[in-house]
Amino acid sequence: QVQLVESGGGLVQPGGSLRVSCAASGSIFSIDAMGWYRQAPGKQRELVASITSGGYTNYADSVKGRFTISRDNAKNTVFLQMNGLKPEDTAVYYCNAHVLLISRSRYQFWGQGTQVTVSS
Repeated sequence: QVQLVESGGGLVQPGGSLRVSCAASGSIFSIDAMGWYRQAPGKQRELVASITSGGYTNYADSVKGRFTISRDNAKNTVFLQMNGLKPEDTAVYYCNAHVLLISRSRYQFWGQGTQVTVSS
């Protein structure tokens, strides 16, 4: 019904920057909140940042001041700009979207994940 395709992960040195993107496609009428979660090895998946269709944002305390979430509603795309990366930011980053389908049903969808590794 809906596919979320992430891109932009990779390997970066501590203090560096990366930008990850997630594009949603399919039977979409509208998208409410979009967000990024991450899961490091041996840890639970945690919310990194979220953004509503109106632009209200929410961040985990660990990334405030370093990460910025934004979205392009016309393209059903959400971005996460990550600056000042630290080794503890290493994780698989997952895109999440709360979607109102053309059928008027609401579902939550996940992307396949993109690896972000911060290492020297």
